[in-house]
Amino acid sequence: MKEMKPETKAEIISWIKTILFCIAFVVVFDLVLFFNATIPSSSMENTLYPGNRLFASRISYTLGKPDRQDIAIFYYPVDKAEGTKRYFIKRVIGLPGDTVEIRESKIYINGSTEPLDEPYLKEEWTKVNDGMTFHVPEGHYLMLGDNRNNSSDARYWAYIAYTKGLAEDYNPDSMFSFVPEEDMLAKAGFVYWPLNKIGLVK
Repeated sequence: MKEMKPETKAEIISWIKTILFCIAFVVVFDLVLFFNATIPSSSMENTLYPGNRLFASRISYTLGKPDRQDIAIFYYPVDKAEGTKRYFIKRVIGLPGDTVEIRESKIYINGSTEPLDEPYLKEEWTKVNDGMTFHVPEGHYLMLGDNRNNSSDARYWAYIAYTKGLAEDYNPDSMFSFVPEEDMLAKAGFVYWPLNKIGLVK
């Protein structure tokens, strides 16, 4: 059998090293530094649209904590109770220890007389827009969509859990309405597709 030339062996080894480096880079990029996501629904319009692709920063929540009005990727609490995992993307409205009231299409935090400024809402908020109070447990977050008239968010999750038999009764202020800190995975950062939507997520 004809032996491989030394320069050919060196070239093959060089290619193998390059491929291994690329694989390691992709793994670190996607599993440690960033989360690559595609928006599946209209619940975050007009901030994010179905089909938008974005990078979200994992290290933002590794090195720090979520801030109010961050757009975050997290595990959906109802799925988690069933032993499965599905990613949702919504906006952080309630922080640990907050009392969040929904009154006449406005958000009031900790008894404030001034509502939360929400210029990102898609349109006039008319659905499930009044008479709800959430007491956010320590170490948890309250998440709502920007398209409040068409968003499966914390306002609905307790009822969904009840209909699935995961809760004995319906209580909108139950554990199913909140996302534990360890399930807050990444902060949305940059839309890279489609090209006409490229930009920072706010």
